[in-house]
Amino acid sequence: MNRHSELAKSLADSHVLVAGLGVSGQAVVDVLTELPNGRHPASVSSLDAQAEGAHYSSSSQVPWDSIDLVIASPGWPPHHEALTAAADHAVPVWSEIELAWQLRVNNEHTNKPAPWLAVTGTNGKTTTVELLATILHADGLRVATVGNVGAPVIRQIQNPTIDVFVLELSSFQLHFTYSMEPLASAILNIAEDHVDWHGSFDQYASDKARIFTHTHRACVYSEGDDRVVRLLHEADVHPGARAISVSAESPTPSSLGIVDGVLCDRAFTEPLTGPQRYRHAAELAQLSDLAHLAGPDGVVGSHTITNTLFAAALARAYGVAPRAVRDGVKSFQPGRHRIEHVATVAKNDAPQSGVTFINDSKATNAHAARASLLSLPLSSTVWIVGGVTKGANLDSLIAEIGPQLRSAVVIGVEHQEIVRAFARHAPHIPVHVASADDTGGVMRHAVNTAWKAAEPGDVVILAPACASMDQFDSYAHRGDEFVRWVTELIPPGQQRKE
Repeated sequence: MNRHSELAKSLADSHVLVAGLGVSGQAVVDVLTELPNGRHPASVSSLDAQAEGAHYSSSSQVPWDSIDLVIASPGWPPHHEALTAAADHAVPVWSEIELAWQLRVNNEHTNKPAPWLAVTGTNGKTTTVELLATILHADGLRVATVGNVGAPVIRQIQNPTIDVFVLELSSFQLHFTYSMEPLASAILNIAEDHVDWHGSFDQYASDKARIFTHTHRACVYSEGDDRVVRLLHEADVHPGARAISVSAESPTPSSLGIVDGVLCDRAFTEPLTGPQRYRHAAELAQLSDLAHLAGPDGVVGSHTITNTLFAAALARAYGVAPRAVRDGVKSFQPGRHRIEHVATVAKNDAPQSGVTFINDSKATNAHAARASLLSLPLSSTVWIVGGVTKGANLDSLIAEIGPQLRSAVVIGVEHQEIVRAFARHAPHIPVHVASADDTGGVMRHAVNTAWKAAEPGDVVILAPACASMDQFDSYAHRGDEFVRWVTELIPPGQQRKE
């Protein structure tokens, strides 16, 4: 029995240190201190240099010889001094996800813990888990959407009324997760991101792949994604787990795909005997059912179709009916800050061909920004880009997109390298810098600069390809500021055109 298993069995006797008192860390402290007698740890202390009420402000103050377990904030990388100190003292480190798995309770109807459906990937996680939750709701299930979205999973895990948990999991959360056994799991895609946290792209990909470990029923991946296929082949899945692919082409057996505008399932259909088995498919939805999710050009993006197929695959792995997939897809409304049409603002007395503003603040890496930009007419696009690169390089994206743009507006404290990349790859494109010195007004400067650079009929898109924490509280705060200052451009008497 390893140390993690031993701790799971004796958590009530453990001295637990919660490292980081952010949203998830505070939730961990609250839940651990509220556990009933018999499950309550011997002690719960906290470490945070910034938060009021933390027991320790420095790892040097922690009595490591008396600590049995550390619960780490997802924002703390493995090389953080507190986590290296834990390693030096042979103290196990868990994520909130690992702790939540250990604290599960039985569902009131099944008398077993509710199953977990887990999703990770560089891009598309939130849309996919929200789609999945909508499909499960359409089948009459009580769903908790948790992890990297919604409420901390530790607050929801002891609710006996939940039928199924849908988890969006970041590579940060997966790094210190060991025992989780999802019913079904998915890696949507893997592109360079968070290299500064993980130390290398290979380690980032390896942490993503932990989601497949111990999966019971289905590991879902994108057909043709060789990197994910390799990670899946190396994963220690539960005996009997199936590899299920999704594709925008006609599905093969054990896959979901599209035939003549119909989303079809050939993986989770009733088993048939004889040659008919390989020609049988379940119709899940029509592509026309996704029309309300179309981009600014009126076309449903390939990433939206792929996310829908992933959500459908996970839902079918759980056992929902095809009807629920169709009903869920038709009723789904995406969250904010993802290719969100903010307004079309008349310019130069040209109300029929104003400037359209798109908020894609959730495009926090090059992979996501590229998908959004390629859905637009680049020659009439003004791109607002920049922030914290997280150790990634934007050269290849700028080399591909930059020469085709109307212009670019660069934000963020790391703006110099982005400006130099434009100079290398798109020297003829006007590039403007919104001052990084005035954090409170940087988005106002960016929006106003983009407005001046745009011509009637153009699109201004905030697709930063970077994280937001240098100048904003979150990607949502960044997007809200964009919307705020775009709204200020609308002249009196002109209605905001959605």
